[in-house]
Amino acid sequence: MASTLLLAAVVMAGVPLLQFGYAVLIEAGIRRLPERRQWALRPWLWLAPALGFIGIFLIYPAISTVVLSLFDARSVRFVGAQNYVFAFTHPEMLIAFRNNLLWLVFFTGFTVSFGLLGAVLTDRVRYEGVAKTVMFLPMAISFVAAGVIWKFVYEFRPAGAPQIGLLNAALTGLLPGFRPLAWLVDPRTNNFALIAVAVWVWVGFCLVILSAAVKSTPAELLEAARVDGATEWQVVLRIMFPLLMPTITVVATTMIIFALKAFDVVYVMTSGNFGTEVIASRMYKELFNFRHFGRASAIAVILFAATVPVMVANIRRFRQQEAIR
Repeated sequence: MASTLLLAAVVMAGVPLLQFGYAVLIEAGIRRLPERRQWALRPWLWLAPALGFIGIFLIYPAISTVVLSLFDARSVRFVGAQNYVFAFTHPEMLIAFRNNLLWLVFFTGFTVSFGLLGAVLTDRVRYEGVAKTVMFLPMAISFVAAGVIWKFVYEFRPAGAPQIGLLNAALTGLLPGFRPLAWLVDPRTNNFALIAVAVWVWVGFCLVILSAAVKSTPAELLEAARVDGATEWQVVLRIMFPLLMPTITVVATTMIIFALKAFDVVYVMTSGNFGTEVIASRMYKELFNFRHFGRASAIAVILFAATVPVMVANIRRFRQQEAIR
């Protein structure tokens, strides 16, 4: 314990000292150069440590993953695009692509829609703070914990047996003749049941971001529309919605990226079984269960490539907004 505390103290004290020493050294060296070269070199030398960390911990692993995706399970024999052929033809991978498409459509649609609806409605009530707090609380729970909680909610027992799962117990009590469903096993319901858990967690995040955008909407513009005879629905759809569109786009982009890399909820609740496999869980299985580094790397590259267009579109939209401002 003492050695751990000593090591932590050395690290905490050493890092600032290294930063200070580096700054002193580069400034001492730069001042000996002509002024024009000082202006040219100073930004790059100050950025060098950060760029070094990015290169070591981001760029190098990314390039290494691309290289590994072209080799066999043990990263010894070059196989070319064979791992990518597997990724786009294997039945389990096709199921994973299908499920991620479901996540993209339904998870993104529900989180943004419910978040926008909650932001508009809570803006019009006195207990706004309480309502937002209740809706945001699931964000304080880890996705693993949320998966465990909802696994108990979806728990299944055969018809006639006491139902310990909250959802089946409520439905059998409220609807006479209702037969309990194995929500996480039945392929008709399991993917949507998993998506519902993620929506429950993320809708509070969307609510908070969109609520801030609603608050920034000019009140005089809304009042002018009401004076001109516009109904509340017309105010929301024709005035507020266009003004909120940039924020909605940003929130939707965030949700799309999460949908593409969804993993923890699926892993905790079904482990990707019963037709609930997603791209990230398949990558995990290929790496840790089957020990096939080539296939796992190929799936990681595909997942990265799927997120790049979304990020590029988001960056372009940011630049367009900045140009308007």
